[in-house]
Amino acid sequence: MEALRSRLADLGRWLLPARCLLCGAAGHDDLDLCRDCAAELPRNRSCCARCALPLAMPAALCGRCQRRAPPWDSAWAPFRYGWPLDRLESRFKFGRDLAAGRSLAALWLCEPAPAPLPDLILPVPLHRARLRQRGHNQALELARPLSRELGVPVRHDLLRRIVATAAQSELDAVARRRNVRGAFALRQGAVLPAHVAIVDDVMTTGSTLAECARILRRAGVSRVDAWALARAPTPRG
Repeated sequence: MEALRSRLADLGRWLLPARCLLCGAAGHDDLDLCRDCAAELPRNRSCCARCALPLAMPAALCGRCQRRAPPWDSAWAPFRYGWPLDRLESRFKFGRDLAAGRSLAALWLCEPAPAPLPDLILPVPLHRARLRQRGHNQALELARPLSRELGVPVRHDLLRRIVATAAQSELDAVARRRNVRGAFALRQGAVLPAHVAIVDDVMTTGSTLAECARILRRAGVSRVDAWALARAPTPRG
């Protein structure tokens, strides 16, 4: 079966060769991105180890985390949220462009994974009304390839979004925190391991990931990591 799938994939690439979603040139390494555009995506190599905020020099704790540490233990966000990643992310999240999502996930897998790895990956859930509107959960679409590559199981049915909140992108930092307060809950009877990573597509202020982390802490999880594809350079508000 695996051999058949591989042959079908090769045939598909021959019939429909990958084209860059940004400039239209030939794709590279089976990605819908060319080599130059893929290299242009801003990496987040110099950042705060606790919240992944981009910094001029790497640091264990940025000023914000020194003043008020987030409720997770460490963060992994291999990209900065900026051009041209923001364009691909917008197409993936709001335009139902799963090809953009596959390319972003593949590039994420090329980045060094943090250690130690968690025992379980939980994608940030969407409310069922938002899921019907978008047609997919972008956090889950990113979490699945991470799960396969890293050998860490992923569960999308344990953490639930029980309140249909307003879109975070339309709010400032204070409003974001209020917006997600009480928005999540664990499925009744859920059993969680000691080390869990929460996955989202973009971390801006971290309010959504923080609220999820608090839920896990109250459930007895001893270590929570926050993973996101990209980190916004400067949280608003």
